[in-house]
Amino acid sequence: MDYLKKIKKLLSLFTQKKKMIAFAESCTGGYICHMITNISGSSKVFERGVVCYSNEAKIEMVNVDKQIIEQNGAVSEEVAEQLSQGIRELSGVDVGIGITGIAGPTGGTPEKPVGLVYIGFSSREETFVNKHIFDADRLMFKTLVLEEVLSLLEKYIKK
Repeated sequence: MDYLKKIKKLLSLFTQKKKMIAFAESCTGGYICHMITNISGSSKVFERGVVCYSNEAKIEMVNVDKQIIEQNGAVSEEVAEQLSQGIRELSGVDVGIGITGIAGPTGGTPEKPVGLVYIGFSSREETFVNKHIFDADRLMFKTLVLEEVLSLLEKYIKK
């Protein structure tokens, strides 16, 4: 798949509909934002991206509730939901994406294995979280998350 062509097409659709997006990335470390900003003119759609790798960054930069992290762990559906809502509300955009997971190869547990990722999607109309487990090395993991994010954005903009 040619990701840059797909991103360019998506950005064109978002531009036509005057919709803006923002991202709160943890386990992908800014990879999604990097790929989007590889396209000239992305600033018409891309408002901001935050890499909130630590728990403190999630709390301070995106307003994730500290108790939610303590109760559920940083890699959880609840945190992904708060990341997506928080980045959308803080940046005043139409769509917020929040990503938290375990890229590996270390850090996994039986309950939360390496490859686990939660992708939060928040628009003015709805907020939801998708869970995936990818059997992939660290870089491929990020690429697979990118694919899922692009799919979510495509479904949203084509409604």
